[in-house]
Amino acid sequence: MQTPTFVQALGTELFYPQDKHRHPSLAVAPTHDPVYDAVNGPVNGPVNGPGLNRRQTLFALWMGAWLAPDAEAKDDSAPEAPAQVQVQVQVQLATSWPLGRSPQGFSVSEKFDGVRAVWDGRVLRFRSGRLLAAPSWFVSALPATPLDGELWMGRGQFDRLSGVVRQAVPDDEAWRAVKYLVFDTPQNTAPFKDRVRLVQSAVAAARVPWLVPVGQELVNDAPALQALLQETVRNGGEGLMLHRTDALWRAGRSDALYKFKPEADEEARLVGYQPGKGRLQGQTGALLLQMPSGQRFALGAGLSDALRRDPPPVGAWVTYLYRDRTPSGLPRFASFVRVRDPE
Repeated sequence: MQTPTFVQALGTELFYPQDKHRHPSLAVAPTHDPVYDAVNGPVNGPVNGPGLNRRQTLFALWMGAWLAPDAEAKDDSAPEAPAQVQVQVQVQLATSWPLGRSPQGFSVSEKFDGVRAVWDGRVLRFRSGRLLAAPSWFVSALPATPLDGELWMGRGQFDRLSGVVRQAVPDDEAWRAVKYLVFDTPQNTAPFKDRVRLVQSAVAAARVPWLVPVGQELVNDAPALQALLQETVRNGGEGLMLHRTDALWRAGRSDALYKFKPEADEEARLVGYQPGKGRLQGQTGALLLQMPSGQRFALGAGLSDALRRDPPPVGAWVTYLYRDRTPSGLPRFASFVRVRDPE
């Protein structure tokens, strides 16, 4: 009900300057209307009640609409989705590792194909800043120390994991299979090698099996790093991450954090589509992507027929693989990997 611009309680005059014609209670009712007369009394006579005239009755009805409880009372026992409050979350982002570079001075770990999750000591959020709806038992066990890591269910389980952690109301049983693999404590001023010890200490104090520090190791040279990458991928892993051990925490991309994969991958924003030709007539031929640099290119390789029929919306972020770059910086031999779900 629209709030009146003016209410005079004793006189019970209600004013809806623009919408008065839409409120039957304020219109003149025909004297032969029995429902109106039963509630308000005849138009020119007093209501059949102790000491209330028609205008006072109207006011009582109006106040009742404001004060009465919800007709559809909620079941307090039913779980509710948390309020989707989105804030800006600052995280470190990786750049591609240069082939042949020595890993001396870097700490190496597996690159887990999970969902990035940032814990600020109070709430758990996606990388985008959107609130992550995790079960209360999961969140209550996290330490006061801020954490950065990946929610993970195992190698090759990304799609299953994505379906679990993006539910508005968490599936308690499904979350039992989710681990939080922690690799850093954000916003901390210590170098990475010291932050690793802080992470290990905070995780050990929590004493829950699903909170796990990411293992770090030192690698002697480029051939050993390449061998470790091949072994990781052969076992179903996605690749490696390299943190510079003396680097201070800094949001965004820098020389402090690298990713090393058999093929380089990046993300670009979808800004349009190219129509298909031949057998793809009437479908999407390619996705028009815009890189963070502002450069644009068309991505058609790797798109399934289902994705061509129903492409992701403009504004979505697309992950793609590529082998090399052109002199102008565009990716060569790029192929579609997946759409990053909105977070």
